[in-house]
Amino acid sequence: MELKESGNPIDDAGIAKQVLSNLFYGWGYNFYRRENQLRADDLLIRSRLSDWLGECRAHLAVLEADYRRTHLPPPTREHPFPDAGAVGQAQALQRLGRDIESLETAIRTAAVPEMDRIHQRHRNEAETLEKLVAADSTLVLHVMQLRDAVVAIGDATAAIDQVPALLKASEIASGLQQRNQILSVLAEGG
Repeated sequence: MELKESGNPIDDAGIAKQVLSNLFYGWGYNFYRRENQLRADDLLIRSRLSDWLGECRAHLAVLEADYRRTHLPPPTREHPFPDAGAVGQAQALQRLGRDIESLETAIRTAAVPEMDRIHQRHRNEAETLEKLVAADSTLVLHVMQLRDAVVAIGDATAAIDQVPALLKASEIASGLQQRNQILSVLAEGG
């Protein structure tokens, strides 16, 4: 395996050129480096995935509100307590929303390699970031399928029956696990 070595052009520059170069590159951050573009792409993909899962959650919240409005009327003298079955169904919808929210949070807060100058010299950061972007790209398909299936459900009872199976069948959790495995290899090698 051949390691590439590139010199820093700022090392041989005069003081004015160093300041100008640092201003252009944002004091060491080069927007045009492949690694920085990949890191930004990774953030954009995960942000979009979180937005789609948020749409799922919002749809389930609408279904829950409609269900509560129709099946859990305000208490009266004749019926002071709500129907236990209807309360259970509404709570099941809330749990589904929380399950989707936990997936959304896991995707949005997923780790990326730090911009550590010392480790950048000893590891191929671009290769790792390319693997992460590829893993996130496979998540796009799974999240999009889940979103399309959840948003197509128009009934709260159908949502309670179908969404747990959709969550179980989706490969979102395995995609997140694959992503974490890429980073764990990096941590062991670094």
